[in-house]
Amino acid sequence: MLVEELRADEKLAGWLRDLESEGEPRTEAALPDAIALPDVLLDLAVPHECVNELVALRARLVADPEALTLLGRCVDRFVRDMGEIGGGWEPPVFPESTGALGRTFQVFVFIAALPYVRAYHRQRDIPADVSRRTLADLGRNLAVHRRRTGTTGLLVPWWIGLHFHGELYELGRLQFQRARLGGHTGQAAADAGLDTGPGERCLSLHIADFRGPLSPAACDRSLDLAREFFARHYPDERYEVAVCHSWLLDPQLKRYLPADSNIVRFQERFRAAHEETKADDKTPVGFVFGDPESPAAGLPRRTSVERAVGDHLRAGGHWYGGHGWFAL
Repeated sequence: MLVEELRADEKLAGWLRDLESEGEPRTEAALPDAIALPDVLLDLAVPHECVNELVALRARLVADPEALTLLGRCVDRFVRDMGEIGGGWEPPVFPESTGALGRTFQVFVFIAALPYVRAYHRQRDIPADVSRRTLADLGRNLAVHRRRTGTTGLLVPWWIGLHFHGELYELGRLQFQRARLGGHTGQAAADAGLDTGPGERCLSLHIADFRGPLSPAACDRSLDLAREFFARHYPDERYEVAVCHSWLLDPQLKRYLPADSNIVRFQERFRAAHEETKADDKTPVGFVFGDPESPAAGLPRRTSVERAVGDHLRAGGHWYGGHGWFAL
């Protein structure tokens, strides 16, 4: 059974004890029944090839009283501070021994939390289309997991938690996370004369997969949408700075890509906050080629970005995350 497998892991056993120490859940957690669940999954853009498996796994979950109790505790912790930056529930990675139910448990937590997510969106008067496209990132990330592993699951469950916790919204080509400035970036913005600094609010930009070209026009439109969206739906919060922390901001890309390429044009929006010194080759390889463990020698060269990432590694170079900001 799922919970027995978790108790056998020392770290996860401590996580379970922490959840149980909070007493009985204060919120109700319920999953859609087997008939309604496929429609819920399709509304979240879950890949069709994952739907039947998730319906079958739902039956296993509801037949396991301990797993169902764990689901309720996780939902309770996740929704109790809905909308607070840095709140929610950061799910651990379950061991491989938990099988398909362990890989998908967090998916069911998010589905059971949907009524609370939608209530929060209604409270903030979030437009239905923004809500739908934001939450559909669950399906996008299930697709990424299937592309990479051939199985149903989430590679980074905490990432989807941002969407379902009212911290991140998809507005056109870009996603915008309500966040706070870190030390380096906040100080850089303050030194540039902005009325902000470390710990102040900012919008952290993310580039979704399977979303078309990162063209200047698409980014301009997203930024216009974001300025209007947060002013209208979060009038109590002030956002004057946008930040991005991504391998796409590694200045080495300019050696390989044309000056008018979408990635270089995206980079030029930002002022550098600080220089990353720790190499991270797996992130660009994973995003560009699907599998972060792919050997550099065999990486294809079909596109300019593939050639840039692969050729740089084959030449003995490394990739680094970039950190940038600009005033909104």
